[in-house]
Order: sequence, then structure tokens, then C-alpha cells
Amino acid sequence: MKVMQKAKAIDLKILLIEDEVKIAEFVIKGLSAAGYDVTHVEDGERGLAAVLADKHELVILDVMLPKLSGFDLLHQARAKGNARPVIILSAKADLPDRLMGFEMGADDYLPKPFFVEELVARVKALMHRKIPEQVQRISVNHLTLDVVSHQVQWFDLTAVLSQREFSLLAFLMRSPGHIYSRQQILKHVWEINFDPETNVVDVCVRRIKRKLERGNDMHESPIESVRGVGYRLRTEI
Repeated sequence: MKVMQKAKAIDLKILLIEDEVKIAEFVIKGLSAAGYDVTHVEDGERGLAAVLADKHELVILDVMLPKLSGFDLLHQARAKGNARPVIILSAKADLPDRLMGFEMGADDYLPKPFFVEELVARVKALMHRKIPEQVQRISVNHLTLDVVSHQVQWFDLTAVLSQREFSLLAFLMRSPGHIYSRQQILKHVWEINFDPETNVVDVCVRRIKRKLERGNDMHESPIESVRGVGYRLRTEI
């Protein structure tokens, strides 16, 4: 596998959590050549501590790690409110494993073996999937989304969204009332072709709904499921 030539420096700090030395060296070499600043951690416990320290802008995470699995690490990080973008890099490439990764809160999932060029492309796509910086907040009725912190407020409830959850909700909020099919959401939010039968969109929507409804008995989620079609943001609250 070839590694691209050294690129212009990019102000992006990446945390790599990978226990296989050769793979780690390969990834570090490729990301460094693309201009990224990479910190490497070799086990799940140290990886979780590094994620929670919140000094990195993106995490690349293996699943089969010593001391703490990647899935458990991600679940604990999300439970503590950490919303840093996470790309899972794993030999566990079957659909149930990939869906488990998204269920735990992953933003992307790249099976091993892989080309470092594709990994770099996914890093760029994930970090560029943002609303223009001059827009600080998006508001629709009683729903407000903070572009910088990825914090969402629904009436009196406040929660922090992962990068993927943020992108999906922001996409729906741009056109309240418009029904988007699962394929439209996949194309816009994931930007990668999936099996049309995958339920990754439904999984992500369920995560958002749980966050917006947790402890909020008065107001159900503003995201409405339209049977057989897709999803929309309700305009009548």
C-alpha cells in the first residue's frame, strides 16, 4: 500500500487507539504525511483516558483492544458526554459488527485491511461535514442546535450529540416538515454508499430520540418517523 507524499500541515490533532504495532506505524505514517498530528495509545483503558481528556479533535479506534474493547470504550465515552468524531478501524467487518459500532456512537467504520488514502479521505469528509462557522446556532421552534459545542436543547432538556447525530439532526432542521428518505439521509450524512437495507439511519435516529426524551416526560422527540418513507422534523409541537 502506498502512502501519499507529505502535504501542507493541517491543524488537526488525531488520537489513534490501536494495539497492533505494524498497523499503528502504517496509519501514523499515512496521517502524518497528510499533515495531521497523531498521538498513539495501545490499549483501551489508556485510550479512554486520552479520549476523556478531550485534547484531540478526532479519534481512530480499533475494536479488539487489550484491557477495554473499542466498543466498550466508545460506549463509556459517549455516556460521559464526549462527542468527538470517532472512526472505527477494525477487522470485525461483518454487518452486525458495523451496526454495533454505529449503535455505540461511531461516526464512521472502516474495515481492515484498508488503504491509508481512504482513511485520510474519510477523516477529511468527517471534519468538513460542518455548517459554515458564521452560523453559531440553528433553531426551530423549541429546538436549538449549537454548531460549535454540538449541544442540543429541546425545551428544558440539554444533551450533547456525536458528530454523526449532529449532522443528521442539522440536516433535518434545515428543512422542517420536509420528509427525507433513508437513502437521502445516508447520502448526505454518511457520504458513503451503504447496503440500501441497512438500518444505520434508524439506529442514529433512535440515539438522538433517546437523548431528547431522556427525563423529558412532557415533550416527545421532534423527529417524526414517516412509515415507509423516512424522517422529518415536526413543525407542529
